[in-house]
Amino acid sequence: MPTRTAITRFLGTWGLAIALLLICVALSFAHPGFLTVTNLLNVARQISINGILAVGVTLVLLTGGVDLSLGSVVALAGVVAATMAHPGDHPVIVPVALGIATGAMCGAANGAMVTRGLIPPFIATLGMMTAARGLALVISEGRPVSNLSAEFTRLGGDVAGVPIPAIILAVTAAVTALILKNLRLGRHLYAVGGNPEAARAAGIRVGGVRMIAYTACGAMAGMAGVVLAARITTGQPNAGVGYELDAIAAVVIGGTSLSGGVGTIGGTILGAVLVGVINNGLDLMNVSSYYQAIIKGVIIVAAVWLDRNRIPST
Repeated sequence: MPTRTAITRFLGTWGLAIALLLICVALSFAHPGFLTVTNLLNVARQISINGILAVGVTLVLLTGGVDLSLGSVVALAGVVAATMAHPGDHPVIVPVALGIATGAMCGAANGAMVTRGLIPPFIATLGMMTAARGLALVISEGRPVSNLSAEFTRLGGDVAGVPIPAIILAVTAAVTALILKNLRLGRHLYAVGGNPEAARAAGIRVGGVRMIAYTACGAMAGMAGVVLAARITTGQPNAGVGYELDAIAAVVIGGTSLSGGVGTIGGTILGAVLVGVINNGLDLMNVSSYYQAIIKGVIIVAAVWLDRNRIPST
């Protein structure tokens, strides 16, 4: 007879995959269009932005930090990229690189405030959230940046029937997972989040590791901003509102601890897929956006509750 602890550990390992499978089965009965190829590709396209952001914020949460500026950085990076993506102005690599660099600089600023300025991550990234949004409005003069080149907007399209944003997410997740699993930097990220004092005593540069985490998170937010601008064919200064909450919810649902030191990219992707499937199912069933917001709030609170009440595996 399995013990309560054994059952809890089993659910901790497979619970999310089982929940995702059950929800997909339920939605397939609730709406005949859910399991169509067209809709599944649409789900992949929809989760790509949140997935990229979730992969980035996983690195920050692993160190015991948090980043609330993701949505505003997405908007700023999208505006910067769109400003340089008009037809005939520059090769497509220029706006893409500038968008990612903009996100990386915002992330580095967050990291500097946290590690050098000793400002709590919540306050530092909250300040960046406001500043980045304001800067996006200043650069765009409060208007969408349109007339983008076909080469740039193609980044939001498909190749061989597969959404390019989903491919970008898959590559980003795979590379990040390899870094966490096989490189010294990955071990240092877990060590810093698990016990920063012990990590410092072991010779790990805790501040440097946190700087890398925040900078990488910002760069991925910049990449998400570029992909979003390509998808909607404009750089929207008001884009990305609330994206940070969706990303953090996906990461915590995926098993990453808010206290740091515990989490995987695979779990994060499962969390992002679960959130995306629920959103898609609610849309298919024409559930009001007001009720969707309530459901999303309940999911976030439930994810945090599960994180706080998770029984350790050791």
